[in-house]
Amino acid sequence: MNNQTLQPQTLKLNDPRKNAERIFDFLDVSDNTRQDYKYRIGLFLDFVKTGFTRDSFLEFKRFLRDRQDYSVSTKNKYLAAARIFLKELNRQGLLPADITANIKSFKQDKKHKRDGLSDREIDAVTAKIRKLPPTAKNTRLKAILALLIFQGLRQIELVRLDVTDIDLVGMKAFIHGKGRDDKELIDLHPETVNAVREYLKTNRKASGSLFTSDSNFHRGGRLTTRAIRKIVTTSLKELDILKSTHGFRHFFTTTLIKAYKGNLLEVTQYTRHRGLEMLQVYNDAVKRKADLPRFYRAFNKINF
Repeated sequence: MNNQTLQPQTLKLNDPRKNAERIFDFLDVSDNTRQDYKYRIGLFLDFVKTGFTRDSFLEFKRFLRDRQDYSVSTKNKYLAAARIFLKELNRQGLLPADITANIKSFKQDKKHKRDGLSDREIDAVTAKIRKLPPTAKNTRLKAILALLIFQGLRQIELVRLDVTDIDLVGMKAFIHGKGRDDKELIDLHPETVNAVREYLKTNRKASGSLFTSDSNFHRGGRLTTRAIRKIVTTSLKELDILKSTHGFRHFFTTTLIKAYKGNLLEVTQYTRHRGLEMLQVYNDAVKRKADLPRFYRAFNKINF
């Protein structure tokens, strides 16, 4: 086609799913991001199964806007997968125009929608862990929780850890962080060192992936982020704690901000945020919670 814009009639692609797979396979992104794009593009392809028009992307955004079962964050992820796919189709000449131009993502409130684990909930988790017998499975859970509580690791960082990344003598570890090409050196808390040492000894691990599966289907294979979430959230639900795995990182970051009295530059060396913007969100939440008693007292004279 020689036209630079799509005509009102629809344009169909031969095997759009195969095109999407090929496009995402050659993107310079992490494997996890690539798999996420491949998973999410299906919704857009189903939406435009009768063909593309110049308004398809805008109409898809409106379709997502009306979905009440998706958060704004989730809607933006579906929108991003479609945007990347369509831009690449245009670059390759398969679409005669960039139909994503001038169409923005959904605006997201940067305040945290969910709280992290509270001090009381962390106390309940650690009390439970102390009572568990030191089996292979229990020491794995204890090591995972130690890395979440005392190091604030992300799920993908837990998954990527190898035994050789851990230096128990030097009390250090090398972490392959989110969006990083190289590993970052972190200092390990003494409780983390003890938990990981017990896990390695009990499970007789000396090399390979740090955390491996004990299921019959994937025994010995590296744990996935999905498996980590299941292990952790199952343990939390047993204590009637309905929080996510990311809630531990929220707790870790909030605890440090309180301990360092809001000095975000010092905190970032442990949380490994690339900038201060996200830490400021945490800091604002800490200040807001600390100010609640004053807010309550302002209405002390009113009985309702």
